[in-house]
Amino acid sequence: MKLKMLIKIKATVQPVKASDSWDRKGDDIMPLSMVSSGEPMQIKRIGGKEEVKKFLENLGFVTGGIVTVVSDIGGSVIVNVRDSRVAIGRDMANKIMV
Repeated sequence: MKLKMLIKIKATVQPVKASDSWDRKGDDIMPLSMVSSGEPMQIKRIGGKEEVKKFLENLGFVTGGIVTVVSDIGGSVIVNVRDSRVAIGRDMANKIMV
């Protein structure tokens, strides 16, 4: 006896307004190093050792804060955070989850 199974998959695509990108819903987080330039994002989590977290906090990177990538050149990421422009290495940007 052969059994045939038919699986239907329904996918829906919903447009996202650029102004809503910093306030995404759900669990979809990514490192700051993956964010496109000019897109304001909300910081969800900061990883790394305690000293790294403290260093980033002193620069203005805090959970719930808004950060915007200005440019991504080579190994550095330049961002706007708390009305300041800050350059950090890609390794640090990978620890900031948005």
